[in-house]
Amino acid sequence: MSRPTLHTIGYEDAPLDAFLDTLKGAGVTLLVDTRERAQSRRRGYSKTALSEALQEQGIGYRHLRALGTPPAIRKAYKLDRDFAALTAGYTLHLATQQSALEELGHLAAQEHVALLCYERNPGECHRSLIARRLQDMGLVGGVEDLMV
Repeated sequence: MSRPTLHTIGYEDAPLDAFLDTLKGAGVTLLVDTRERAQSRRRGYSKTALSEALQEQGIGYRHLRALGTPPAIRKAYKLDRDFAALTAGYTLHLATQQSALEELGHLAAQEHVALLCYERNPGECHRSLIARRLQDMGLVGGVEDLMV
């Protein structure tokens, strides 16, 4: 049995319409929000507004708060932009989130999932660490980063 492909996407600098078009073009059926707090200063990207916009496009929305970056790790990263330090701290956090990871793996087996966070570049975002962990667990096959 083949393992599903997992997509990731960031909304930094992305107009909402282009963001939604990118998801639809990739065939995404479920957007999994991996932000600890599903709020945004960007219009249309807070939890309620985003889930409504997605629903209009036929795309589901699920917020997995447990997979968000804990506040202390996020705050330290904002200060020095040291992704190696974020990786170390977040990897320890992720090791305590087995049930959320298994839930995400189950969702990916049932739907065409994209992981959401803010950063445009997945190499500077914790969503890449989630995707790698799911691959290591054998829950997903490939990972495709969508760029808006």
